[in-house]
Amino acid sequence: MRKFETLLLLSPELSADNREGIITGLVAIIEREKGVMVEVDNWGMRDLAYPVHKLMRGFYVRLEYQGPAPLVAELERNIRITDGIFKFVTVKLADEVAGEVA
Repeated sequence: MRKFETLLLLSPELSADNREGIITGLVAIIEREKGVMVEVDNWGMRDLAYPVHKLMRGFYVRLEYQGPAPLVAELERNIRITDGIFKFVTVKLADEVAGEVA
């Protein structure tokens, strides 16, 4: 299994319940696609360097997970069709993960 990280920029207009619903849905997709969630890191509301959808603030969330490569394609497909997610980027952190998740 490979180790990945996805950084999400969510709309600042989403309520806390809607944000949690989106994140829970993405975690469920990762687990459904035979992945293992390592960490969900809420960075919170931040100022943006330039306007995104005419807004100057956004809510950042970092997802760190392990899984097969096709998992990323399915996760990103779902991210693209989810309302409230402005931008995202996925990075491969490691080709092979040795041992069990801590």
